[in-house]
This record gives sequence, structure tokens and C-alpha cells, in this order.
Amino acid sequence: MNGETRTGGPQGRDGGGERADDGGRPDPNRWRALWVTLVAGFMTLLDVTIVAVALPSLQRDLNASAASVQWVVSGYTLAFALTLVTAGRLGDAFGRRRLFLAALAAFVLCSAAAGAAPTVTLLVVARLAQGVAAGSLAPQNSALIQQMFHGAERARAFGLFGATVGISSAVGPVAGGLILALADGPQGWRWIFYVNVPVGVLALLLGSRLLPRVGPRHRGRLDPGGVVLLGAGILALMLPLVLAEAGGLNRLWWLFPAGALILAAFVAWERRLAARDRAPLLEPRLLTGTRGYAAGAGLATLYFVGFSGVWLVFALFFQNGLGYSPLASGLAVTPFAVGSAIAAAAAGRLVGRLGRLLTVWGLVAVMAGLGGTALTLWLAPADRAVWITAPLLFAGGLGSGCVISPNITMTLRNVPVRMAGAAGGALQTGQRLGAAVGTAALPGLFHLALHATHDDYHRAVAIAVGSGAAAMLCALAVAVADRRRDRPGDSPDPAPRSHGHSRADHANPTH
Repeated sequence: MNGETRTGGPQGRDGGGERADDGGRPDPNRWRALWVTLVAGFMTLLDVTIVAVALPSLQRDLNASAASVQWVVSGYTLAFALTLVTAGRLGDAFGRRRLFLAALAAFVLCSAAAGAAPTVTLLVVARLAQGVAAGSLAPQNSALIQQMFHGAERARAFGLFGATVGISSAVGPVAGGLILALADGPQGWRWIFYVNVPVGVLALLLGSRLLPRVGPRHRGRLDPGGVVLLGAGILALMLPLVLAEAGGLNRLWWLFPAGALILAAFVAWERRLAARDRAPLLEPRLLTGTRGYAAGAGLATLYFVGFSGVWLVFALFFQNGLGYSPLASGLAVTPFAVGSAIAAAAAGRLVGRLGRLLTVWGLVAVMAGLGGTALTLWLAPADRAVWITAPLLFAGGLGSGCVISPNITMTLRNVPVRMAGAAGGALQTGQRLGAAVGTAALPGLFHLALHATHDDYHRAVAIAVGSGAAAMLCALAVAVADRRRDRPGDSPDPAPRSHGHSRADHANPTH
């Protein structure tokens, strides 16, 4: 095959620039190793939303201001997003297993520190460090899947990974409410952080035994200029959003154009490095020469604008408008999480046959489910609205499960394994940026609608959730356009066994 080698084949290469010890055989521990990475990934993503329900009791117990408490949530999100691409590149260059285990250990320690924090200042510091650890761990998940699996198995693995991404965001309020209900008392919020410790330690022990031992074929060099430019650009775009409740959008609006200019400088810098055969932080040809990557990353960013924001709106409506407890509020939206879990597992098997069409159908379903929920909460009697919306949310969850996991598969399907960490980090950075926009915009729209309608919670939730569904129209437009560009015979893993450097590599600029 033109001098190609298979994963761990005669030359021991995996196409990702790493040396495998498997002698050409599939890793017998790959599925067990996958579950370890999924559990760790679930914890890091769950911590984005699980803390929100504990903020009132946390603020009371630590005698903290509303602005400082907001940093407990926004600081984690910001640090998470800032770290993703750089950590993905580090994993590609210096070993994904090594970075995964180090980041997981740091996440466990920071979780314990957050739970034990005696002041809000120390809690915010612990959360910032926890966000860095989470951002360092997250891109290794998708990169390890690229490395361990091929063909139909890779699609199934990405289906489970996509389910983890979608479900962790949806069940955060439920999990947080359940922990607060079980750990009743003035310090009960601390268990939201402590619960990560035993789970993380177990994942660390299993990961050290099960994750594949591979090493980089050659030590990579980090791109410090790219790290600074990308970090500054993302910080400029996200800081006004994470500080939106404290007036960040009004005071820091000028950071948006500044961030766009910095990111433009980052793109120019990366192109310059690539043209000189240097190692850029993020290979520009991922976007220009890798089939499906740009469309998938854009779709994910747009989808998470609507997907992430609606959960805060639901929490505000059920708790403040209808007087539900945090647990009851979380349980009210559980049908969405259930539907997402069911569909994501099946979507991993279907994406090979349906391709981008699956995400088109999924987006239509999730928009219909959320749109129907918005109308029902506006028009139906309050005592029956939750029961009527349950099947609508379930249908929306089924649609979401057909969006997130298939899109991850199709976005990363043509990415060379040697670039998998950076590519996965960039994809998740887009998701985090979209989530930051959604969590700032939709609750803000909800409060504006409340003021305009004289505290009509039913109309306000309909406007905000309906706007979230409308935001997904942009994602649908990207999906339809990408579907029209699909070539006959495209598959989620079109060249699953082409992993060595061959003559085909020189024909494909992304390798």
C-alpha cells in the first residue's frame, strides 16, 4: 500500500507521530480505557454547570458578594477554554497518556481544594486551577479515541464521547440539586466538589493501567507566539461574556473587536510558521485542507449557543417563577438528557450510513422540541406544563443526541492522528465559546423579557427558549451546506488504515 504502515505495524507507527507497543494488534484494553477517559471527561464537563445550583448557599456560607461568587462559575469556564488548544498540542507532542494522567491528578487535587476552601478568594483560585486541569484533560479524550480506534469502532467510540458531552451539560442541574438534597446543611455545597475526589482517584488508578503506552516519535516544539496570541484572543472574546451579570458587556464591549484583531494576527502567525515548515500551535490546513473540519467546528460553536443557554433559563423559570427546589427544577428537564443519551449511543452506528444528513435531522428535531416546549410553557397551565413538555423535551434530546456525537465524528474523521489533540482542543474551544455566548445572552434575554412583560415568567421563558431554538437555525444552515458538499461514498473514517507516512501523505496537505 505505497509503503504505508498500520497502527503499531512493522515500524510501530500510528500515523500520529507516536510509537505504539501493540505489535500491529488492536489494543485489547481499548474499550475499558475509553470508559476511563469518558468518566474523567464527564466530571470536567459536569463541573461547568453543576455549581450553578449551589451558588445561593455558597454565597451565604462564605459571606461573599454576588460578583465574587460568579467567578466560581465563570472563572472555571474561562480557564477551561483558554487551555484547550495548547493542551491538545502538548499531548500531540509529548504524549497523550502522560498529559491525561497529570491533568486528572491535578483536577482531583483542585476539586479537594475547592471543597475545603475557607474563603471565596481561595475557592475562586482553586476553581481557576481546576479549569486549567480540565482544559488540559479534555482534548486528550478525543485524541485517544483517534489513536485507539479505527473504522466503525471509531464511530461508536465517538458516539459515546458525544453522549458524554451532551449529557454532562444537561444533567448538571439535576446532579447539583441531588447532591444538595443529600448533603443537607450549611456546608452541603462543598460535596459538589468533594464528589470528584473518589471518582477521580479511581479513574486515575484505572487509567494508569489501561491507557495505551505510546510515546511521541519525535519531541515537538511548542509555539509560544501562537500560545500568547490565541490565549489573548480567546480571553478578549470571553471575558465580557463571563462577566455579563456584573456589567461586563457594557464596560468591556471594546474587547470584542480587539479579540477579533488578535485572532486575525494569530492566523497570520500560524500561516507564517506553516509556510516555513515550523510547528504551529494549530495547523492552518486543518481549516482549509481537512474535509469537514471547518464546517463541523462552526456547527458545534453555533449549536452550543442555543444548547447551553437554555438550561440556565429553565432553572430561572422553574425555581424563581414556579418555586421549584433545585432538585425538582433539574428533574423537570431530565427527559432531554434521557433522550440525548439514547440517541447518541445509536447515532454512533448510524453516522457511517447517513453522514451529515443525520445531524440535519437531529437539528430539526431539537429545534422542534425546544420550540414546542417554549410554546407549552407560555400557553399551558402551570400545574400541567411540566408533564406536557416532557415528551417535547425527550424529542429534543433525541435530536441533540443526533447532533453532538455525529458532528464530533464527522469533524475529526479526516484529521491525522498526529494532530488529533490540537484539532480536538480547537473543536472544544469553539463549543466553550458558543456556550459562553449562550449562557450570557439567553438568561439576559429572559430578564429583559421579564421586565418588559411585568414579571410574566411564562412569556419570558417562551421568548428566551424560543430564541435558543432560533439560534440553532444558523447551525442547521451550516449542516445543510456541508451536506450538499458531501461526495458520494463519504464515510466517517474514509481511510481508517492509512496511518504511516506514505506517498499519499504528500498528496494530502493535512498529513
